[in-house]
Amino acid sequence: MLAIRLPEDIERRLEVLARATGRTKTFYARQAIVAHIDELEAAAVPADASDDPFGAFSEWDSAADRRAYAGL
Repeated sequence: MLAIRLPEDIERRLEVLARATGRTKTFYARQAIVAHIDELEAAAVPADASDDPFGAFSEWDSAADRRAYAGL
């Protein structure tokens, strides 16, 4: 089960689309999530977290800061 709050304009557009097509708002919300979940995951989760050995220090400004810390 999923409940989401949408901006009013998006909610209105979704309602109009659902009425015009005889489908439910849930149908279109599901379609949108299924269609875009791969790109959302790719943007949010690195393909391989081990690619960044300094991940714990990711708040640092640059790779130079990381190298300096590591003594390189």
